[in-house]
Amino acid sequence: MFPSAIRGEGVYVWDAEGKRYLDFSGSAAVNFIGHGVTEVSASMAEQAAQLEFVHSSQFTTPMAEEYAQELLEFAGENFRGGSVYFTCGGSESVETALKLARQYQVEIGETRRYRVLSREQSYHGSTLGALAVSGNKRRREIYLPMVREFAHLGFPYCYRCNYDCTDGCQNCGQQYAEELERAIKASNGEAAAFILEPVSGATLGAAVPPGGYLKNVAEICRRHGVLLIADEVMTGMGRTGRNFAVEYWDVAPDILVSAKGLSSGYAPLGAVIASRKVTDAIAAGSGSFLHGFTYNAHPISVAAGRAVLRLIETRKLVQAADSQQAGSAGANLRRTLEELRALPTIGDVRGIGLLWGVEFVADKESKQPYPPELNFAARVGQSALERGLLVYPMQGCVDGISGDHLLIAPPAVITAQQIAWAVEQLRNAIQAAASSVGSPV
Repeated sequence: MFPSAIRGEGVYVWDAEGKRYLDFSGSAAVNFIGHGVTEVSASMAEQAAQLEFVHSSQFTTPMAEEYAQELLEFAGENFRGGSVYFTCGGSESVETALKLARQYQVEIGETRRYRVLSREQSYHGSTLGALAVSGNKRRREIYLPMVREFAHLGFPYCYRCNYDCTDGCQNCGQQYAEELERAIKASNGEAAAFILEPVSGATLGAAVPPGGYLKNVAEICRRHGVLLIADEVMTGMGRTGRNFAVEYWDVAPDILVSAKGLSSGYAPLGAVIASRKVTDAIAAGSGSFLHGFTYNAHPISVAAGRAVLRLIETRKLVQAADSQQAGSAGANLRRTLEELRALPTIGDVRGIGLLWGVEFVADKESKQPYPPELNFAARVGQSALERGLLVYPMQGCVDGISGDHLLIAPPAVITAQQIAWAVEQLRNAIQAAASSVGSPV
């Protein structure tokens, strides 16, 4: 049975028994600004006192219009003149993006295009459309009879690369991109879009793509008339040390999906940010997007999101997350997590900004994973929980079943002292889990 959480402040959460936990995973990579920030709850209360809800088929609201414009500015030059479609979370946003890609193709006369290509070892959400383009085997397998399947491609995962990584993963990036080229050609003109996580989320544990890969992918999509959808539900809103992770590789997606850090968990909120190309095609065609949810652009949720965006900007939290900036929280986290590599059970430490993965192995030299039935990551997670540390354990990074890792994604307000304490507790938790299965510590 889970503990009952009753209060949060900064990087900490307290349960009903008074025990304090350091939220080293940002509540599933959601909380970016810290818990208990009163400016956000005050903005929500102010909006609720004025107007709690109207349906988007009848009204828009000043809050939604102003926040959408600010979010387009935050997303960068590629989205100037574009549009924002607000939802209640990541799964709804991905579902929306898939439909938007299909309608775009219909509007421009490409009615044969409906297939959405994606990658293995990915996760895009729990609705059936989002699940269809996901590659997380454990979360998909029992629902497969219910979903429409399209091609799933390989994912650049340099610790366990399918290609030759002796050149620092430059060559494999090109080879993984070529898988997309072949899949588009094999679709016989039916490919509408390609969806990807710029940096992998929980399924692979913050695997960062090799240089050149995303640029090649974007060029292949452009050349074949296929829309590029960047799923930045986990990586967006500053988490990786950029406003959105695609900025590291100077890639301009046609559609960008955001959630999690969008409201930092203060209210259910997601967004689909469409480029002007997509927006104009629909405006010049049917004139409306054939899609909708009851709580689109919910006034209280968008008030939360707008307040969070202002805090991200005024408190310079994107810069704080930047692991390439000396003295930042991101740099401190990277440096301190790297010290775990010396443990015999640590196979890889990878990531960027404030999104990191720690992969466990039974044998360091061969990279042999632990048997799935041991659920080693969960053992580490439970041991960490007992020590007052919250992490995000996952299985399946090797082949969808075997392979254990943790996702680390703390709020950007975390201090160097808090990072040092958290990594020390994590070290102790890993050693305790290793002892419980008879591994060297």
